[in-house]
Amino acid sequence: MQKKTDIRTLSKEQLIEQLAQSGEKPFRAKQIYEWLWQKSAVDFDEMTNLSKELREKLKEHFVILPITAYKVQHSSDGTVKSAFQLHDKHLVEGVMIPTEDRATACVSSQVGCSLTCSFCATGFLKRERNLTAAEIYDQVVLLNKQANESTGKNLSNIVFMGMGEPLLNYNNVLSAIEKITSEEGLNMSAKRITVSTAGIAKMIKKLADDKVKFNLALSLHAPDDAKRNTIMPINEQNNIEALIEALQYFQEHCKGEITFEYILLNGVNDSLEDAKNLVALCKRIEDIKVNVIEYNKIENADFHKSNIATREAFIAYLEKNRVVANVRRSRGKDIDAACGQLANKN
Repeated sequence: MQKKTDIRTLSKEQLIEQLAQSGEKPFRAKQIYEWLWQKSAVDFDEMTNLSKELREKLKEHFVILPITAYKVQHSSDGTVKSAFQLHDKHLVEGVMIPTEDRATACVSSQVGCSLTCSFCATGFLKRERNLTAAEIYDQVVLLNKQANESTGKNLSNIVFMGMGEPLLNYNNVLSAIEKITSEEGLNMSAKRITVSTAGIAKMIKKLADDKVKFNLALSLHAPDDAKRNTIMPINEQNNIEALIEALQYFQEHCKGEITFEYILLNGVNDSLEDAKNLVALCKRIEDIKVNVIEYNKIENADFHKSNIATREAFIAYLEKNRVVANVRRSRGKDIDAACGQLANKN
């Protein structure tokens, strides 16, 4: 028996070509494409402006593989964490974070992760596979539905800060963002999307060459190679100097904002010397901002968050040296939905 094709892996042109082989006009493919990416249909029977005969023909040759909400948890602060089940029974997590004026979706790009950052729960999971563009897109659709149900608002922002390293799933992440931002898709603004990377210099340069329009966040977390090597093994192949050079290249070619993500770890990276070194890096990237993040405890790591006085002194030093520092308050800690806590604990 011939294996059915996942219809959402086809471009519009490929879909036109395949339907033409069975005598269908190009406008039918455009209608189907609209159902898939603009109306987020997950069943051919939803495509009501197609004849029953064509819908049956589609079912014969193609399949849609949507993700489903396997388990949904609600935090006391309004954050919603979902374990999404994929067609092959793997699970990934996504988070909807509401505030007064916005709703942010935090989405995953891989099942597990291969980077083993020592402060991140996902880093202790095995990387099973990359997500498809459609699976990433589906997270946004389902998290948008949750935003509507919880807050009455659509998603305002999307951050690729869930499970996995987005730049190790480059093509699918960019394809998903194209579907999310395209007028033929969800028509969201690329300026509202941030892709966060642990730091792969050559792929940051590839983003620049591809002239992406979204924002970029680098999970820095230490301002010198010696410290960063100990908590982020990826730094041994992508040292800070290489990353700064890649970010400068990105800035030359793209208009997206660049942010440093920086988790404060007690006694590890939170001294005034660390703040001084961080300022020196910031001075090399025009208009860069720093998101200072509270460390969230995970089972496998012996780190602790910085005390309030240390954190305030660190931030004050940045601000005194004209570095814009935003403190990211942790959300959803009571359901393991905060930064660094996603680990499929269901």
